[in-house]
Amino acid sequence: MKRYAAEHPTPNLEFKLATGNMGVAAATNEAVDQARWEMSFAIFGALLAMCLVTFRSLRATLCILIPLAIVSVLCEALMPLLGIGLKVSTLPVVALGVGVGVDYGIYLYDRIETHLREGKPLGEAFFEALNERGTAMVFTAVTMTIGVGTWAWSALKFQADMGVLLAFMFFLNMVGALFLLPALAAFLLGRHAAPRRARSE
Repeated sequence: MKRYAAEHPTPNLEFKLATGNMGVAAATNEAVDQARWEMSFAIFGALLAMCLVTFRSLRATLCILIPLAIVSVLCEALMPLLGIGLKVSTLPVVALGVGVGVDYGIYLYDRIETHLREGKPLGEAFFEALNERGTAMVFTAVTMTIGVGTWAWSALKFQADMGVLLAFMFFLNMVGALFLLPALAAFLLGRHAAPRRARSE
């Protein structure tokens, strides 16, 4: 309506925006749509900066953040399929899922990098990292997924929607860290992982 009024100025006619519940709903939808992108850029920007400071490698940062971004897109694609609208109550779900899910990638990559610095090849470094952190990652993800997944049977729609979305993100972020992160490391690091022994020596 705002765009139509701006594109079709009429001297003898003035368009008034809706009031009451309809007006509040329209204003809320506009604010949520704008905040959605601002929130996503803010959280991924903060994670990008922190990972760059921690690992001092753009490749390592991409290995951690790309799985998170894919899961976030899948979560937003799942919402209309389940009839869950983007509103004030569901807006923080992506941020919460990303904030919790990034831990899996950081824990795993930290151990991979440690073993790479010891001179081990990428495959062996991943295997050792999986032995050290894999069980804890799966246990944590499954526990949290089951815990919030039970909210899906809640009589409150807000709680049910949150439970489904959080369970989806918690579990897929773990899957992304276990399967997609090492694949990205093999692709992005590749030959760049080999010279680490020479550097340490």
